[in-house]
Amino acid sequence: MENQPVIVERTFNAAGSLLWKAISDRDEMKKWYFDLEAFEPTPGFRFQFQGGPAPDRQYLHLCEVQEAVAPTKLSYSWRYDGYPGNSLVTFELSGQGDNTTLKLVHSGLETFDPSNADFAQNNFVEGWNHIINISLEQYIQARS
Repeated sequence: MENQPVIVERTFNAAGSLLWKAISDRDEMKKWYFDLEAFEPTPGFRFQFQGGPAPDRQYLHLCEVQEAVAPTKLSYSWRYDGYPGNSLVTFELSGQGDNTTLKLVHSGLETFDPSNADFAQNNFVEGWNHIINISLEQYIQARS
């Protein structure tokens, strides 16, 4: 499982346009994802946010949009300020009508410091599963 990307795939009973807005609009992202100060789905756009497993273990995430193909694909780099490593988060949307499949791939996790337990693969698996299968699901249900 180590050195493998985290992949979370889920089909939502929602139009692709709703999911695209959820992953690409800052005002919508803060309702289920992270409260970003700024975000634009434009290659080269840099953004950052704080997050971590506990109030005393927060990390500044530094990200840059790598690819944005509305309404089907969004990817951005993901690294931590002051720590080695750089990874890539990719959201892909597919489907038609009111059934849209979201596939999240977080690759490059092996570049993070293995001595920091907060950067362990299982934490990313747990985190992304919660974000997609609980937080995003609740966001979609509230809008359907």
